[in-house]
Amino acid sequence: MKRLLLPSLALALIALLGGCSHGNQNTAQKPSPQQAQAEHKEEVSDSELLAQIPPPAKSRYMAIHTRDSWENPFLIVSAKTVSLKIMYPQPPHSNLVPGTLMQPRSARKRELELRLADLPEALASLPPDSWPYGRVVAVEEDPNEVRSDRISIRRNVEATMEMLNNLGVVVYEWPGAR
Repeated sequence: MKRLLLPSLALALIALLGGCSHGNQNTAQKPSPQQAQAEHKEEVSDSELLAQIPPPAKSRYMAIHTRDSWENPFLIVSAKTVSLKIMYPQPPHSNLVPGTLMQPRSARKRELELRLADLPEALASLPPDSWPYGRVVAVEEDPNEVRSDRISIRRNVEATMEMLNNLGVVVYEWPGAR
């Protein structure tokens, strides 16, 4: 009798575990709305996301002469990396907190060190308000790099410009780079 009880108990346990894992498979097949949205965003290419930004207004960005005044993405290209400087937009005016007390200009600045391959994804993930001049990016050679790296920096600048052009982003070579 004990011999029959053990195999039937093992079979019941296997059936129970099999039923549990089958239930988990059904929930894994149905993504949540957030997962579905993330998957859809991955399907949309970076250039399609950037195409939603309006074309640049040359009259607006050509009037900017200092790096601190530039509000669109700004790239500083070095020999091995690209530094992306971002100015997040000022939040909408609120009667509760007047002025820029909660969001001063310095708090809205961000700088990211990227590999060139990561640049399209980084630009595509920026909010549309980060592009007040339209789809244009300022590009400058890193002024802090050593002179002996000048050739590799220039190659990296050219590769960056080619990538931006392929994405449909206008390149404004910053005057300080010449």
